[in-house]
Amino acid sequence: METINIIIADDHQIVLDGIQSFLEKEKEIEVAAVFKDGAEVIDYLRDHTADVAVLDIRMPQMDGLDTARHILKNHPKIKILLLTMHDDSKFILQAMRLGIHGYVLKDKSKEALVGAIHCVYRGSKYYSLDLQDKLVDPSLLNDDKPEQVRLTDREIEVLTLTGEALSAKEIASRLDITENTVNVHWRNLREKLKLTNDKALVRYAIKNGYTEL
Repeated sequence: METINIIIADDHQIVLDGIQSFLEKEKEIEVAAVFKDGAEVIDYLRDHTADVAVLDIRMPQMDGLDTARHILKNHPKIKILLLTMHDDSKFILQAMRLGIHGYVLKDKSKEALVGAIHCVYRGSKYYSLDLQDKLVDPSLLNDDKPEQVRLTDREIEVLTLTGEALSAKEIASRLDITENTVNVHWRNLREKLKLTNDKALVRYAIKNGYTEL
């Protein structure tokens, strides 16, 4: 599969180091550069590009939303994923109205972030269900793919691990849930994705970039 070239901007060095550290372990993701401010991102993009820009919202000089506006206008091929602690509906709605491709909260799992990166890279929108519940007008989520399947954060985690050919017991242990819960997620995933068996789930996870080969 193709390597996803990403850049990251967050004004908290510890957070930035942590995100960079675990994403660099993903074979299909390459962290090209990291920044502590949106203005640095804009400077970088004068001579470079990226597939996905992962941006915090609150940053000095130029925040994530202003940075996103610039990227959307001047570098429309770059997908934008906001990674933030802010779950206020005003920020979520701003992001949607700007056309930002995804929005992930910092309290989500590493697997959820990786899944979100793959999702926006493929051209889909990623706004998890818990964020959608905060919206006055969830129809803003609609894009050019009206029948696009929307998975919960937990379903993305289960799908990612399923693609690694882990058993229900192994997935349950990894996610600290019961085997029965894993089986429920598998059933829901098969129904949502219109797949007939668990082997098809494995193939789907690999084909669509949720799992590395």
